Amino acid sequence: KHKMGFLTSKMMERTALFLSFGSYLTSLTTAFLPLWKTMNSDLNEVENWFSGLWLTCLYTDERGIQCKAYDSVLGLPMDLQISRVLVLISIGTGGFALLTAFLGLEGVEMCVRKPDVKRGLLIFSGVMTWLSGLTTLAPVSVVAYTTVVEFWDEGFPDVMPRWEYGEAMFSGWFGGLGQVIGGTLFFVAVCMGDYDLQRLSVPVSPELKPRTKHYLKTEVL
Repeated sequence: KHKMGFLTSKMMERTALFLSFGSYLTSLTTAFLPLWKTMNSDLNEVENWFSGLWLTCLYTDERGIQCKAYDSVLGLPMDLQISRVLVLISIGTGGFALLTAFLGLEGVEMCVRKPDVKRGLLIFSGVMTWLSGLTTLAPVSVVAYTTVVEFWDEGFPDVMPRWEYGEAMFSGWFGGLGQVIGGTLFFVAVCMGDYDLQRLSVPVSPELKPRTKHYLKTEVL
């Protein structure tokens, strides 16, 4: 039973790591994609505009796609400035979380004789993965909110094109949510390991010990 519990916690650790790694790659790709918002005009259907945190792009059938970086950081809307900072925090914390999680895995020949250190590394990586996921979900949600507000703004003429959701926003929600789930699984793996150690430390009472094959049988005269 102990071996089965050990394997279960070990599998949970690796599941959390793989999920966090895949979600981190999704969030990392989302951060640099110029597909956060898209816009096309009814007056000129051959032009499609795409906007991200770092670039704005124009796609036409004749010239293909052409991208350009924003001219000034201070000239950006407040939601994009805040989203840039949060995305950079997400990238840093997510990468650090994966490194500490790898070192805390059972079977990795580092800190192998210090189970408390490995337990602390997994807890720390779970917290950092949570932080990375939340700092991915926050900018995507902020940009989504401002996009909805501007889309339904009655002050703009109806003929004016408006920004809509791009594919990168959905991948950002998916990646951020996956990191939150991955961080939660790290805590689950730690709890499973603690339960196994606690069960082993409980002494077995003499009444529960199984009798051996050969034992003395006494009779009261």
